[in-house]
Amino acid sequence: MKLHEYQAKELFSRYGLPIPEGWLAKTPEKAMEHVGRRGFPIAIKAQVHAGGRGKSGGILLASNMEDAYKAVYSIHGMRLRTPQTVGEGPTVNKLLLEKGVDIDREFYLSIVPDSSTGSLLIIASAEGGMDIEEVAATHPEKILQVQVDPVMGLQEYQKRRVAYALGLTGELFASFATLLAGLYQAVLENDLLLAEINPLALTVDGDFFLIDAKAKVDSNALFRQRKIAAQYDSSEEDPLELEAQRHGLNYIRLHGNIGTIVNGAGLAMASMDIIQQAGAEPANFLDVGGGANEDMIEHGFQILLSDPHVKAILINIFGGILRCDILATGVVNAARKTGLQLPVVVRMEGTNAEQGRKILAESGLDLITATDLNDAATKIQELCLT
Repeated sequence: MKLHEYQAKELFSRYGLPIPEGWLAKTPEKAMEHVGRRGFPIAIKAQVHAGGRGKSGGILLASNMEDAYKAVYSIHGMRLRTPQTVGEGPTVNKLLLEKGVDIDREFYLSIVPDSSTGSLLIIASAEGGMDIEEVAATHPEKILQVQVDPVMGLQEYQKRRVAYALGLTGELFASFATLLAGLYQAVLENDLLLAEINPLALTVDGDFFLIDAKAKVDSNALFRQRKIAAQYDSSEEDPLELEAQRHGLNYIRLHGNIGTIVNGAGLAMASMDIIQQAGAEPANFLDVGGGANEDMIEHGFQILLSDPHVKAILINIFGGILRCDILATGVVNAARKTGLQLPVVVRMEGTNAEQGRKILAESGLDLITATDLNDAATKIQELCLT
């Protein structure tokens, strides 16, 4: 579960991390009221679950009332498209207004779980304010990674190592060490999968401020993070993903044009490889799981057909717990209810595969049967070329 910037900052502030003075506004009128009372300079920031807001016009700095008015009314209500959003992007319906600070230096700081080592990984760079992926690609030597054993906890030498890598000594080291310890504690106590500050600003007066902050909570831990769970903003989620959740389906919307229905994450990844090798792009990840029933299959199929970008569908099923005849019945029912107009390639093997193929063949629907993965790839390629 992702948090908005203002929610992440409120969370981090509980652990002593310094945040700029700020105010949340849900309407342009309320935003302008804050501007009139707070003065300048002031930053107007779109509150959506996506990075790259600044480059997409979602963050603007105003130094007078006229600029503030233009910024507020241009950002609020806009569809913000960034490299991290899908389709036209989310509609901005909340603004964070923050008092400007006089920045001397900017840093990048984050903590994420490292599943390969079972540690918490601190990532830091003196190249703050930039895309960390770009820095990693062009100047990997400018990124420091420090692994922290969660059993041992964050050690003093690790704090020093990060601080010195950022060029922070003396009183600045002490302030940063306290900040880093607070961020680490926030990750532990709130089951965070991501705690990111970019940039972490150092002002000309020697004070640190979190100019931007991101936090992502492990959804499997929300049962013990009820206060955080109550902050869930469903308006930020893709409507099709929300619909899939209601039916117990594992669905993630992507940017391609070939819809997929599979059972099993490994088979899903293989299916995506097949689609890309055929010269197309997958439109989604949809794993119906081993325990899917006919109703779940039907709803999954309807979700794919609700995506206007889907031009064809690949169904790739290995029948185990999910029998092929159940899958076939669900597909036929959904296709009839929706008036299927898209080409569908079906590859199924395993439990009751012959029965499933018979159901599809006798349905009267124009379905394309594939004998194996290579055949499915060929048929998808043929569809892409037509």
